[in-house]
Order: sequence, then structure tokens, then C-alpha cells
Amino acid sequence: MSTLNGLPAHVLLVHFTLVLGALTAILAILCAVWPAARRRFVWLTLTLAAVTAVLTPLTMEAGEWLEDRVTGSEALERHEDLGKTMLYVAIALVIAAILVAVLHRWAMPTVPAVLVAVVVVALSVGAAAQLMRIGESGAEAAWGEVVSGSSADGD
Repeated sequence: MSTLNGLPAHVLLVHFTLVLGALTAILAILCAVWPAARRRFVWLTLTLAAVTAVLTPLTMEAGEWLEDRVTGSEALERHEDLGKTMLYVAIALVIAAILVAVLHRWAMPTVPAVLVAVVVVALSVGAAAQLMRIGESGAEAAWGEVVSGSSADGD
């Protein structure tokens, strides 16, 4: 998939992937530390993690297609390097969501439950941080020269 309605598919897919990834991370953290949230959102969290994992390779492939058609820059190379880590981010979110489902499905003694919650929070925070880095580098690659080329007073 290279374009959607004439727009590069990467530009559209990346927004879905980043928003769903961030939402998954937030829900996984909530489910890990708050049993009431876990009861309500565990299956949604698992579904969003799976959708993010499916969208990630599509987004990356569309990004490679787009990269072959635009002028390279240092910012674009940085974004490409960070974007290659997105598959690991998606896998971390799937693992976090599975661990939350395990917490929901099987009663665990307190210590293992706390350890699982700590792992889920660590995976989710790490995934969210990397999502922000990838997104920021993409915005810089796309808009950095436009924004830095404007004057500070908006003229």
C-alpha cells in the first residue's frame, strides 16, 4: 500500500499507529494498577495492542516507500532509524496486554501480581516514550525546515 486517496499511506497510517499505541500503553498501565479498569478494559487493551501490531509493519512499509520518493536529510535518517524500532514497541505492547490479560484471568498471589504490574508499567512507559521519539522525529523530518525557516515573530 503506497497511497490512499492520493496521499502517501505512511502519513495516514502513522497517525493511527501512534495514537493506538499510546492509547494501548495508557490502558495497559491503568489495567495493571487498577483492578476496576482491568475488568472493564482488559479485552479492549489486548485488541488495541493486536491492531497496533498489525498496523506497524504496514506503516513501516509505507514509510520505506515514501522515503524512496523524498529528498533525504539528516532528520529523515534519524526518523528512519527510530522508526525501525517501532516493531519492538508493538511487541512490547502486545506482551504488556497479554500480561494484563493473565492478571485478569488467573488470580495470583500479591507478589507475582505486583511483579507483573511492574513489568507492564515498565513496558508501557518505555513504549510510550519511544512512540513520542519516533513521532517527534517524523514531525521534525516533515516540518523542521518549514518551521525553522519562519521568523520567531511569525512574519
